[in-house]
Amino acid sequence: MTFSLETMLQLTIFLPLAAVFGILAFRRNPNLREAVSMISSLVVLYFVVQLYTGLKDGEVITVDWLQILPGLQLSFTIEPLGMIFALIASFLWPVTTLYSIGYMRHHHEENQTRFYLCFAIAIGCVMGIAFAGNLFTLFIFYEMLTLSTYPLVTHAGTEKARQGGRVYLGILLSTSIAFFLLAILGTWFVAGTLDFTAGGVFGPDINMTVVSIILALFIFGIGKAAIMPFHRWLPAAMVAPTPVSALLHAVAVVKAGVFTVMKVCVYIFGIDLLDVLPSTQGLLYLAGATVLLSSVVAMRQDNLKARLAYSTVSQLGYITIGALLASSIGVVGGSMQIAMHAFGKITLFFCAGAILVATHKSNISQMQGLGRQMPITMAAFFIASLSIIGVPPAGGTWSKWYLLMGSLDAQQWAIVAVLLISSLLNIVYLLPIPFRAFFPKHDAAPVDNTLKEAPLASLSALCITAVACLVLFFYPQPLYDLATAILDTTGGAIP
Repeated sequence: MTFSLETMLQLTIFLPLAAVFGILAFRRNPNLREAVSMISSLVVLYFVVQLYTGLKDGEVITVDWLQILPGLQLSFTIEPLGMIFALIASFLWPVTTLYSIGYMRHHHEENQTRFYLCFAIAIGCVMGIAFAGNLFTLFIFYEMLTLSTYPLVTHAGTEKARQGGRVYLGILLSTSIAFFLLAILGTWFVAGTLDFTAGGVFGPDINMTVVSIILALFIFGIGKAAIMPFHRWLPAAMVAPTPVSALLHAVAVVKAGVFTVMKVCVYIFGIDLLDVLPSTQGLLYLAGATVLLSSVVAMRQDNLKARLAYSTVSQLGYITIGALLASSIGVVGGSMQIAMHAFGKITLFFCAGAILVATHKSNISQMQGLGRQMPITMAAFFIASLSIIGVPPAGGTWSKWYLLMGSLDAQQWAIVAVLLISSLLNIVYLLPIPFRAFFPKHDAAPVDNTLKEAPLASLSALCITAVACLVLFFYPQPLYDLATAILDTTGGAIP
């Protein structure tokens, strides 16, 4: 059976949602239930790769679903930035499913059917966000993503989990209603359209003060980007199982946030307008402060997942910086950082979960000498740490390089300092973990030298993502081509 590219686009959204019925049907048979998840994820990946090929060939792929008002409709289109996000999510869905099979079974988690069900819905929402043709469509799927991931955050069912879920839902919904929705309405009234448009939608006769306020409303309203002070939902959500943390930090939620920031800055405002808006500079400095402050907080966390959570807040700030630099190099760096951070951070969370399953340890202070028990896991942790820091031979090197070059090109010396200092802080709070695992202190307590890695499914998944961190260093060209095509005013064809 041959599908048109337009049909494939719609299937990337519908298929994860349809998988829900298969997961429910086989809820009493874990093997079949998880087979439905895995097969669905691989089919979605196939469709996204075909869409990527069509985009490379210059195809214009657009689908309209439903007209709400004249000029306002549910619509979807393929462009390079959305393709980056879709490729990341579609690749990491089967990998995370593989990891979850090992983790959820070995850890004897309850409500596993609900986990796979909500995971599938979340991926469908991610595809809707990635391919949204306008702000209205994006907002609908953005909110659906929040609601579909809430049961995952509260998965454990404990009072601590419910409290974390309340913080998660409270911050994300309140920022959306108070700021994001207001920014969308402001854009509609000022520009007369919500369509994502190369170069932006605002005309030359706009009121700069009003549009500056709209920009600030967007930045604060896109709570999933975790800009301070609206970041607390992210550490609060760490009460969830590790596969959920991986979903939140790499595959779906936070990536939906920073993707939306980048999409709004490039296709609603345009980098030329951003460069002259009065509020851009202040918001850029706020993103820089988020990077530094969250790094300092991360250094003080002994719980590994908490340290990684604050690290995520910091790394998301890099992408917001890339968008607000209002330069083509900054957009390239920020867009590449979406992918580089996804693979680096999901590997770190996979490793944290593997350590918990295999040794029941969650605090960094307990991990002295752990490299003797879990050499593969700690080696993967080291590789992913290099990517997050931004040093060879890991993929994060390239995104950090272009962000630094973009800051220099824009003569943003304070941001240059932020990027350099934060990289040093990344070293301080990440590298001691694998170093102490492989080279414990002489006065450390004796460790068990018995090899004790995580279940094979989980171990295989973290190896795949760790290898991907290396591959993205040696073969970044496809990602770079997509990133540079984002600012192509002819419609985003990949060169």
